[in-house]
Amino acid sequence: MGTLLAEALLGADFAHPAIVRAAALFERTDGIVIGTPVCKAACSGLLKALLDLLPQYALTGKTVLPPATGGSTAHVPAIDHALRPVLTSMGAAHIVPGWFTVDKDVTLGADGTATVAPAAAEAPAGVTDTFSAALHARRPPRRGRPAAAPASTA
Repeated sequence: MGTLLAEALLGADFAHPAIVRAAALFERTDGIVIGTPVCKAACSGLLKALLDLLPQYALTGKTVLPPATGGSTAHVPAIDHALRPVLTSMGAAHIVPGWFTVDKDVTLGADGTATVAPAAAEAPAGVTDTFSAALHARRPPRRGRPAAAPASTA
């Protein structure tokens, strides 16, 4: 999605080009990964500021995957008690089970690439498989030319 300027988010600048682009991306997609670090048992302020600037029902008909990180496993409930209600109120059609890992299991490289510790790395594959399957199941069949009718043998 690119970088959203802090001034646009914190100043609630609905017309800022970065916010307009973000809203357009949300509108065009079938599935969205909305991840957050958990801070004080809630989603991050930056994520909350972004969600506040999107249209009320920006997630209508969308499939959402809510991953999160936090300082300890005591923050796991934040996905269901802090993030899921917000996503539901924005109209998400399907919120797949999230994924949580403790901060110490994720390291960021100099290039911004995240690496998950081997002990915690198996869970994301299963979660993303579930997300992918949910997206596939929700997509309407492709509309194209109808198949030709079989030739009559009579």
